[in-house]
Amino acid sequence: MNLTVNTTAGDVNAFDASALHTTGAMSSAMKTYYDTELLENARPRLIFSQLGKSQFLPAGHGDSVQWRKWNTFDKSLTPLTEGVIPSGQKFGQSAISVSVQQYGDYAAISDRLNLHAVDNVLLGAAEEMGAAGGETADTLVRNELCTGTCVLYADTLDENGAVSATPAYRCELQADNNRLTPDVVNKAYTFLKKQKAPFFEGNKYVAVIHPSAAYDLRSHPDWMEAHKYAAAREIFEGEIGELHGVRFVESTEAPIFNGGSLFTDAQRNLTVGASVTNDSTASAQFGVTSAYKVTVKETLTDAIAEALVGRKVHIFDTSANKLAGTVEIVGATVTGNYIWLGSEAPVALSATSNAEDTLWPGEGGDSQSGPCAVYGTLFFGKDAFGVVDPEGMGMEMIIKDASQIGGPLNQFSTVGYKFESAARILYQNRMVRVESCSAYSTVDEAN
Repeated sequence: MNLTVNTTAGDVNAFDASALHTTGAMSSAMKTYYDTELLENARPRLIFSQLGKSQFLPAGHGDSVQWRKWNTFDKSLTPLTEGVIPSGQKFGQSAISVSVQQYGDYAAISDRLNLHAVDNVLLGAAEEMGAAGGETADTLVRNELCTGTCVLYADTLDENGAVSATPAYRCELQADNNRLTPDVVNKAYTFLKKQKAPFFEGNKYVAVIHPSAAYDLRSHPDWMEAHKYAAAREIFEGEIGELHGVRFVESTEAPIFNGGSLFTDAQRNLTVGASVTNDSTASAQFGVTSAYKVTVKETLTDAIAEALVGRKVHIFDTSANKLAGTVEIVGATVTGNYIWLGSEAPVALSATSNAEDTLWPGEGGDSQSGPCAVYGTLFFGKDAFGVVDPEGMGMEMIIKDASQIGGPLNQFSTVGYKFESAARILYQNRMVRVESCSAYSTVDEAN
């Protein structure tokens, strides 16, 4: 018989003073088992992290790390003058710092589910938490890498496969004409080589590519020819092959860019009500005015109007049933539901009852059916970026049984993960992001 009594030593049995719930029910062996499950399911998702320069952060040394790099010397091409001491060059170093942040999540499992489920609920939760934790950690690194300033856009190809143009902006990419090709890969390799970016093992650069972009590349005859007789020798997790001196690693976390809604989640576009040029009778609540004021039929709020400033928008010409071009919103106000465009629209905007021109998010590319996804393939030289390895705060599985956390009736337990993370670009010129469309551009969403 048990009668629980709360004491300063914890919960005890009133009849024999034995402890009831002082430490929880999970043994150290079981803790190790579930930690292993977490890490085994997290590791395959850590695609970006494996390519960075790891920086260990010992416990008790603060929550930030610093990478230091020596400044380079210029060439000395001027002949020495006899008997004259040259001025010389200054030598120093620069530092890049980053602070670690903590991330984590958990799920609660009821006592009835844990008792009556046919499958091992705790094990299933550990596996799924591992997958989610790995994707979270990798996406955090990915987001830092997407701030890189070196960008190449896939060439526009004509019907014969010849290069007809090279876009200067993401929104100019066309779903059917701006795919990732072996020639674009060669351009990225050449860029890194000219920047003197150091190689990874085997004198190769490495690129992380989304499966949708990889589909186009792997379908190209040059890729198939290069891999016809090549023996597989994977070095990196997720590696799928090599082309033009670049080893490709596939990941669903490789970035996809696509414009968010301009109005609400249920309505992505804005509808043109009227357009007025050279109008200065109204002032912008957010941003600035211009000669190209457009009235939209939707009722703008402060939050929506403010968020519109700086957005690039595609103009859909209803009369021609196609996208006509891209402009930037430079100002907006809720009074009158006005927006101002940074340049004149490429077509005369109309607003008849049967033919309303519309504005669509322009952060992605173009297709005949509307905005489409653009994929960022990230090419790296060695040590282009750094990732922090904090002692004692790597990926950790945390399980609380019902006696620890389940309330007065022990009704649930929890399974979760926790880790600290930080990443920082160390050399902008050792990485380049190639943006392209794909055969899947009209169906993939931003990630």
